[in-house]
Parts: sequence; C-alpha cells; structure tokens
Amino acid sequence: MLSALVFTLSWWLGMYLLARDPRKPVLVLAAVGLCGFAAVVAADAVRAVWHPVLLGRVEIYLAVLPGVAWFAVLLELSRPCDRWTGRTRDVAFIGAVGAAALVGATWAGSVEGPPRAGHLLLFAVISVSTLAAMVKALIRPAQPGSALGVAAVATLFFALANAILIIPLGVVPSGIALASTGVDVLLLGLAVALWDAFDEGHALRLDMLRSFLACVAMAALLGGQVLIGLWLTRPEPVAQTALTVLLFTTVAVGIEVQVFVDRLAGLWDRLAFWRRPALRADRAVLRGTEAALALRSTGPLDDLDEETFVRLTRRALGHYGDLSKLVASPLTALPAIDERLAARGAPDAPLERANELKALLAERIAALKPRDCGEFGTTEQWRHYNALYFPYVVGVRAYAQNATAAGLDPTARQAWQWLVTEVPQRSLHNWQNAGARVIAADLRGRMAVSPGL
Repeated sequence: MLSALVFTLSWWLGMYLLARDPRKPVLVLAAVGLCGFAAVVAADAVRAVWHPVLLGRVEIYLAVLPGVAWFAVLLELSRPCDRWTGRTRDVAFIGAVGAAALVGATWAGSVEGPPRAGHLLLFAVISVSTLAAMVKALIRPAQPGSALGVAAVATLFFALANAILIIPLGVVPSGIALASTGVDVLLLGLAVALWDAFDEGHALRLDMLRSFLACVAMAALLGGQVLIGLWLTRPEPVAQTALTVLLFTTVAVGIEVQVFVDRLAGLWDRLAFWRRPALRADRAVLRGTEAALALRSTGPLDDLDEETFVRLTRRALGHYGDLSKLVASPLTALPAIDERLAARGAPDAPLERANELKALLAERIAALKPRDCGEFGTTEQWRHYNALYFPYVVGVRAYAQNATAAGLDPTARQAWQWLVTEVPQRSLHNWQNAGARVIAADLRGRMAVSPGL
C-alpha cells in the first residue's frame, strides 16, 4: 500500500508537469524523472512477489533514468529560458553522465545487495553530476533571485536520485525509505511546478489542488478495488503477482486519463465531429478557457519589476495565436484592457479580456513597423517588426519541419523566404526578445499614465 501511495504521488506529479507544457524541456525532463522514479517503486514492489533476480537486473537500469533526467533539469535551470546558447554542450554532458551511469548499472548487475563497486559508481556519478549542476545553476540561475529555489530543487534531486538505489539495497528499512521519499517527491513536484508558474506568470495553487484531488479520487476508486483483491489472495503467489502489476497499471492509466482529460476530449471531438471543424474549434477554446481560469494571477501589475513585466509580455506574444493561453496571462489585467472593454460596452469576461489583449498586442506590433517604407523590408529598422509580426500575427513557420510558403500572401512569402535563407533561428529568437522588451516598455509606460492608477 505504501508503494502504491508513493507511486501515485510520483506518477501524478510527472503527468501534471508534462501536461502543463509538453514543449518545455524542464517540464518534460522533470516528468521523465518522476515517472521513472514511480516505475522503480512499482518494479521494486513487483519484485517482492515475482522473479526477484530478473526484475533486479531490469530495475538497476530503470534506476539510472531519474538521476540522469534530473541532472538535465538542473542544467536547464541554469540557462535562461529565452536564450539558446549552451544547449549543445549540455547535451554532451548529459550523454556522458548517462553513459557513466549505464556502466555502473552494468557493473552492479542488479539492484539487490550487498552494495558492490557498480553501486558505488552509480552513487558517485549521480552525486557528483547533481552537485556540479547545482553549483552551475546557483552561479547562473535562469531567473533573477531564484538561487534558493534552485538549491532546494537540486537537494531534492540529489536525495531522490540516490534513494532509488538505497531502497532496493535494504540499507534503510523500506517503510521509512518510502515514506521519506514520498515527502521528497511531493516537494520536488511543487518546486518545479512553482518555477514554471513563476516563468509563465500563473497562479498555481487552485489548479494543482484540483488536479491532485481528482487524481487521488481516481486512484483510490480504481486502486482500492485491486488492493482488496490483494488482501483476499494473500496465500496465492500467482494471483498476488498479477494483481500487483494490475494495481500499478490501473492507477497509472486512471491518473493519465484524469490529467489529460481535455486532450482526450479533443481526440473524441476529432473522431465524432470530423466534418464540423468550426464546432471542434469552439469546443477547444471553451475547454482551454475553463482550464486557464484556475491559472489566472490576480496580483496587481504595478507591483511587478521591469524584468518580470518583460518576461510576461514575451510569454503573451508567444501565445498570441492561442486564445485559451492568453486567458491566463496576467496582462489581461492591464488598465488599457478595462478602457477598451468600456469603450465598446463589452462584458468583463475572461474571453473578452483575452481578445482585447490580443488586439492590443497586434496594435503594439504594428507600431513597430517603419513608416512610409512599404510592406516589407530587411534592414535593421525592420527587425523587431518582422520578428514579431510574421511568426505570431501572420503565422509564418519558417523553421518548422516540412514547412512551406503554401497559403501565404505575397508579402508573407517574401518574409518566409528571407527567414529561411538569411536569418538563423537564434537571431530571430534574440530579435523577438528585443521586440518584446520594446513593447513591454510601451505597455508599462501607458499603464503608468493611465488615470485608473
């Protein structure tokens, strides 16, 4: 039962982080580590009733995954989200740590004790790499003032990555080890989720609490029935093995269904309403808006420092084409949004605010366009406008795999050709950051002179 509880907590946190944004490396890697940790806990429970030698050999390789994934997370935390530099070098470091950990796992042969040279090598690889990544992250934190948070996350990574090796070896009683790692897993998931919420400007408590309660209810409903079966079939090893495996797979599937319920609803819509694209789009916006409401931050914008305001503006520009994500943007509380709603007599509703924010961003991007210089140019004065207008407003995807200029108007085709042939992706990213800073300064200046403040 204790293994099932730790598994449930770790698997839910991994799925929750992945569902927040599957495109963010930090969240994906943290999710891989948490789900890998859950897999080790499940394998250790199954090993107690079925093929201990075979599963011990498999489990030692599973134990490598969380440590390497969390090492990669720490490297990501040391690089600002809006910079591209250093990623190739970090991939090489991750590969080296992973290779060394696999050598240790092969040398150890199994997770079962007594501790051998391979186990010691695994401990050394995980410990040294995690501590080195923590030092790097503390020296160059990704977000200003985040050193304490990085230290806390790194400490949890260090403890959990080593705990998955200590538990099977029996160095510490399994009950105490599982209970303590359950607390660590919870703190780790909270730390990473809070880091991402800070980066996006989201409020986290209500959304995370709702997801947690729903997943606990689902796990208790499904897993509780299997636990009853385990209790009733204690003397039968075959039934015990089958039900133990069923317990973890059932809980995992139940959690995934609950966490990804909106994405599953989109899949059912595509199957059921395949001839009604407009209906599918409307339903998707409504689902996205519903999910975003719990993430809206209600704090006053005038309390934000300049760097935070710039970051929120950059995020809003990146979500320009996704109305449901704009709903959760703190910038929907701008005084200019209130004025625009009042001017057209629109209700003060989340979608209305998101639409006004989108229109406001479009106006600020248009203001960057050089005057009396035609529709398109490639000189330096066009950089900020081109970097924001064509990718976000027009939807030019110059660097996407198999992207073409099909369906674009003549001006957008020119921009697509220019981006593909003459602008490196890193340069475009830097220009977008610079353009976002200009727009943020404009919005902040308008907010300061607004009569409502």
